[in-house]
Amino acid sequence: MMQPSPKQGLSTRGVWGGKAASAPEGATVMPVFHGVTFAYEDLDEWRQVAEGTRPGHIYSRNTNPTVQVFERTMQALEGTEAATSFATGMAAISNTFFALLSPGDRVVSIRDTYGGTNRILTEFLPEWGVEVTLCATEDHEAMEREIGRGCTAVYLETPTNPTLKILDVARLARSAKEAGALVMVDNTFATPINQRPLELGADLVLYSATKFLGGHSDAMGGAVLGARSLVERIFRYREINGASLDPNSAFLLSRGLATLELRMERHNRNAQRVAEFLVGHPAVGDVFYPGLPSHPGHDVAREQMSGFGGVLAFSLRDEGPPDEGRLHDRIGRFLGGLRLAHRAASLGSVATLVGPPSVTSHVELTPEGRARAGIPESLIRYSVGIENAEDLIRDLDGALQEATDS
Repeated sequence: MMQPSPKQGLSTRGVWGGKAASAPEGATVMPVFHGVTFAYEDLDEWRQVAEGTRPGHIYSRNTNPTVQVFERTMQALEGTEAATSFATGMAAISNTFFALLSPGDRVVSIRDTYGGTNRILTEFLPEWGVEVTLCATEDHEAMEREIGRGCTAVYLETPTNPTLKILDVARLARSAKEAGALVMVDNTFATPINQRPLELGADLVLYSATKFLGGHSDAMGGAVLGARSLVERIFRYREINGASLDPNSAFLLSRGLATLELRMERHNRNAQRVAEFLVGHPAVGDVFYPGLPSHPGHDVAREQMSGFGGVLAFSLRDEGPPDEGRLHDRIGRFLGGLRLAHRAASLGSVATLVGPPSVTSHVELTPEGRARAGIPESLIRYSVGIENAEDLIRDLDGALQEATDS
């Protein structure tokens, strides 16, 4: 495999990092190895590969050549000792928790993580005997106090999904180190292009590769990266748990990594333009995007991020007393008025994706649960694609007008 130089740029690593110096038949692109099993004529060689003392593959639930390329390219992008992959982002998160935690351990996290993650923290881990304390997301002092009481792991997500709150990774990592706790960071929204949590003190970085890493809404996957000692434990759990990345998805995700830096530059620019447009629109209430100077986490984001990402959120302005029926109708008319956006779950695609958290990121929560997480029912999550920014703004303006007209 190609070994990237620390001096190489991220686009170079995305194209070359982890790729075979000589693919089969001289191919310039690693093929998809659909084979489930790999044969050996020599019993001693077979045993060495099976025991991990010699490179090779035995069974694709464990390792696979095409999947390995994706993992090693991710490793090159993050500059880590090790990486392992999963069938989905939630598999990456859940396998990491269950591989590293034991009954009696304690986790400190935040209230408004992604809905699926929140369910693991509030339901599954406690049922397994793991104590979980969730803090107000922007209250760093409260988090530091809880970390100081003692914990096994600190789980962070920044920017958060869907309200784009920002956590100071370096600050919280310092507190975690003093308490002897592991720091895990979901970096899905930022990607290694915009934010590098391991360089800020985190122990593990986690991704839903389905989103920006793949970038085309045509492959699902997840990844965890960090020190070899930790990633090995997660890999050993995953290979028995069976949440392995499919080789065809790995191929598509690797293709996405080759253009990741280029795409993120466009996502960042487009999202900034759209956010600035929405701030001044009379039909829009709050706008959530860390690239805006008015965002509460803007200063921290400027310090720890090189770009603010391709996702934003905003609420529709609703005059008069609360009326669930009226609000539902306005959201429906707004979504129906969009022509340059897929009304669909997920994010991070080359095409714009839009939807309210009640049917996307936090469908698992009740309206009361979303309210506790600071997610108003009027909120719209808007994952900005790589289309022309002015076209997206015109499209939004027309849809907002439709939502406003009675």
